[in-house]
Amino acid sequence: MLSIDSVEKGVVIDHIKAGTAMRIYQYLNLDALDCSVAIIKNAKSVKLGKKDIIKIEDRIDLDLNVLGYMDPDATVNIIEDGRITSKLKLSLPDKLINVIRCKNPRCITSVEQEIIQMFKLWDREKKSYRCVYCEQENN
Repeated sequence: MLSIDSVEKGVVIDHIKAGTAMRIYQYLNLDALDCSVAIIKNAKSVKLGKKDIIKIEDRIDLDLNVLGYMDPDATVNIIEDGRITSKLKLSLPDKLINVIRCKNPRCITSVEQEIIQMFKLWDREKKSYRCVYCEQENN
């Protein structure tokens, strides 16, 4: 059985939908960190069957909007002295800023590259967002 050391001080992103950890790693730019980061893929889970886990051996500020967009069912555990000191539940954010790009080639954000990419949650059940400038759906 695979064994990954426990984290003394840091962040553990748990209950990630299986197969999603690498995308989250890239979206959060975790490769730029100067600390240990462990990605565990397809770990056994009673609740999910299989899950991914990301362990970060340092306290960092995570973009919870990105995490909520990527996997609103994931859990963020804050670790101090080897124990969970707090658990953060995620949810789909109402607004996304510079997380996704508009797919509409005629949108102002496609023409004017410096304009902020902004999306509002359109349909919570479908996890669908719409561009605030052109109403293009992006899910």
